[in-house]
Amino acid sequence: MIPIVLVVDDEDANRRTLERILVREGLEVRHASDGETALLRLTQEDIWLMLSDLKMPGMDGLTLLKRAKVQDPDLEVILMTAYGTVEVAVEAMKEGAYDFVTKPLRRREIVRTARKALERRALVAENRALKDALARQTASEIIGSSGAMRFILEEAQQVADSVASVLITGESGTGKGLLARWMHRCSPRRDKSMVTVNCAALPESLLESELFGHEAGAFTGAHGRKAGRFDLAKGGTLFLDEVTEMNPAVQVKLLRVLQDGEYERVGGTETLKADVRVIAATNRDPEEAVADGTLREDLFYRLNVIRLQLPPLRDRIEDVPLLARHFVARHARRNGRDIHGIAPDAMDALTAWAWPGNVRELENAMERAVVLARADTVRLSELPGPIRRHNVRPDALTFQVGTPLKSVERRMIEATLRAVDGDKARAADLLGITARTIYRREAEWRQEPPRLA
Repeated sequence: MIPIVLVVDDEDANRRTLERILVREGLEVRHASDGETALLRLTQEDIWLMLSDLKMPGMDGLTLLKRAKVQDPDLEVILMTAYGTVEVAVEAMKEGAYDFVTKPLRRREIVRTARKALERRALVAENRALKDALARQTASEIIGSSGAMRFILEEAQQVADSVASVLITGESGTGKGLLARWMHRCSPRRDKSMVTVNCAALPESLLESELFGHEAGAFTGAHGRKAGRFDLAKGGTLFLDEVTEMNPAVQVKLLRVLQDGEYERVGGTETLKADVRVIAATNRDPEEAVADGTLREDLFYRLNVIRLQLPPLRDRIEDVPLLARHFVARHARRNGRDIHGIAPDAMDALTAWAWPGNVRELENAMERAVVLARADTVRLSELPGPIRRHNVRPDALTFQVGTPLKSVERRMIEATLRAVDGDKARAADLLGITARTIYRREAEWRQEPPRLA
């Protein structure tokens, strides 16, 4: 793609001169004789660089710069004037101009400055493309074929570019942190940090200091000023995991930040401004937390502007095959294993399991299977014991009243061996006996006369 440059000057001769210079450098050039026309041009094409005269009738170059940056923050702008002063140059740079050149224009200087500005614009575009690709890659772990997950992701995408607080709820292991990270990467704050605080993992005495920072001498051991998570997340996103575990005193300070955008460090008197987007999460029912007094009602309403409820994996079981294959591929790469799929009986077991640990449990199960795999596919015998046992069909092990115990034992051992692909150690573990017992029983069965069909 050839970059497009917009030349803005009220003098036709100047526009034509610049066009000849830039076209010789392989660039496409558009014209505008005034600021209003220039702003219209910016809405019609993907223009990367604007060269504008500073002194023009009507809208001057500085005003055009400000309005153009509102329309397209990534636009690179070079201002040109015969009346250059340090003050004007400084103001132009503050408003986002890439550079400031004086007339009469020198071809070499114009070419050099334009090239550098376009290189920066190309770098910005490349970084954004990479981040968007990363956001899509991250989303692959939370997108499923189920309608429930498509709805959640569409809703999250719709609110990602807002500043509204978001409360993500769902059982442990459903992917609340993953969804929060994806929303951050889809937001205008993607270039800044996303800082995570697990409110349940920090002692109550430290949580306030971790969030808001502290001044020297604020408490025993506070030997110097420490920045808090609100400081570190400035311009970005603060993710408060397990927010219902936050103690009441800290909840009051958090409420103030959400209402007024202000806070003080522990032991400090300076009022600081918070520039963060807050995403909170909990595996508890927040309404129950409000009812039992764990979570302040007013804080709940501030956090609950947008509510995203992640469904448990058992309620979107159609997503299990997609996620299982994804995790097998991921952990095969990490462990250097040549594994390409999942055996049908293993997949049947995965879809039959209720997944109390949700997506986290599924990933752990597939990582274990990949490490233990002895072929190029994950087999039933390599899945965790509870999942294998759950997959055994009850009707395969029914017995008529009066069936001899010896026959019951044999059929139970044989069914278990089939479920674990003949692995006697695993079968013995599942049955609560020793592997030696299985070997001894098999030796006895070989000496018995053949069973009649």
